[in-house]
Amino acid sequence: MPAVFLKDRSLLSVSGAEAQSFLQNLITTDIISLEAGEARPGALLTPQGKILFDFMIWQEGDGYTIETDAGQRDGLLKRLTMYKLRAAVTLAPRAEEGVTVSWGEGAVGVRDSQSVRDSQGVRDSRFAKAGVTLIRQPGKHGDGEEALYDALRIAHGIVTSGSDFALQDAFPHDVLMDFNGGLSFRKGCYVGQEVVSRMQHRGTARRRVVTVSAATALPETGTEISAAGKPVGTLGSVEGDHGLSIVRIDRAGAAMAAGTPLLAGETPVSLVLPPWSGLVFPTSADEASA
Repeated sequence: MPAVFLKDRSLLSVSGAEAQSFLQNLITTDIISLEAGEARPGALLTPQGKILFDFMIWQEGDGYTIETDAGQRDGLLKRLTMYKLRAAVTLAPRAEEGVTVSWGEGAVGVRDSQSVRDSQGVRDSRFAKAGVTLIRQPGKHGDGEEALYDALRIAHGIVTSGSDFALQDAFPHDVLMDFNGGLSFRKGCYVGQEVVSRMQHRGTARRRVVTVSAATALPETGTEISAAGKPVGTLGSVEGDHGLSIVRIDRAGAAMAAGTPLLAGETPVSLVLPPWSGLVFPTSADEASA
């Protein structure tokens, strides 16, 4: 069972009598349906519906733990504090630094084991959608190469901010939050909700996560993906001959239907939508994908 320590992850604690309602009315995740032992993705959006902060969130006793990139933690804490006003909520950074992720045969059913209950490990719902049991655990509990985790993310179309998209540049639909449990359309209003609900109901999402593969090593992160000289997307995380990208699937689909080569720089590539999303490439710019 690989166990990889992600040193650049940080934790926040959200507790108090009104912690649930505070978060439910603010972030994209449906907190009320969040099960014990489950970690879900989530985001705090701009009023224009773009991702301002992204994170994982899970229940912790009577409150919640938020796991985010270390570079986002202080900004996220400041923004949450701004929204808190007089709510009976306590916001605080947790002492643990970093998070360990483990997966594989040894992780199957681990949520129900006494060792994981004691260590507060939680199951990542994004990987569960892809049929992989991955456990997230605060602190350092392994020394596997981080490239192993990146390769697993890439294989299953799971993006991370910074490497795969810039904050304040992507909508939740762009990063498949409408499929991975991080975006609710059934709960009440939250910041940016009107915009993402409009995208959902009108079916206007065109930028989507794909896995990228090539017969040789892919070029570096940030390389443009194009078809007939027109931009389709940009390479994100790369491990050898596989990577991730957020692409215009209408343009990519039209290129595939026409037999036009897709290139990352000068390297021919193939694009595949994550099977767990259920998405397909449209064959013309007018088609919606679902």
